[in-house]
Amino acid sequence: MIRRRHDDLEPDAERPSKGARKREAHDLQALGEELIGLPDEVLEELQLPENLRDAVLAARRFSSHGAQLRQRQYIGKLMRKVDAESIRAAVQVRRQQQDAAARQFKRIEQWRERLLREPETALADLLAEHPQADAARLRVLIANATEEARQGSAPRAARELFHSLRDLLAAAAA
Repeated sequence: MIRRRHDDLEPDAERPSKGARKREAHDLQALGEELIGLPDEVLEELQLPENLRDAVLAARRFSSHGAQLRQRQYIGKLMRKVDAESIRAAVQVRRQQQDAAARQFKRIEQWRERLLREPETALADLLAEHPQADAARLRVLIANATEEARQGSAPRAARELFHSLRDLLAAAAA
């Protein structure tokens, strides 16, 4: 038996380390788990290979923790055989769109709360920022929403105010 010394072995620069391979496998499995949570129409847009799409759909049906774990691992294995970068990019774009929508929703909510809390100064600030806004309609909606809140009735005017603000801010962004 011939023993080789460690110095005699040539390092293979092409081959990633075991740790790097494991990190990549975990990243791909995490991406596969994100696919499980996506709506059906988004999965169809991604144009996944049939076996991967079927595995993702099957993972949604499993209720057993063990079965879900095995299926997620299987999806991770399948992810190693496909172009994960295009999938990762599409999921990232969708995540950015959701984040932008959440920020927009929060901004509308903040305006509505401010308009109901301090109507005159907030309305003046809103009109300064968006001069195309219908000031008379906003005043009526603010008054109605304030009255509804005082009476404790259903917040119909507050919803209308929200919708008006949403349309105003969407038109300004376009």
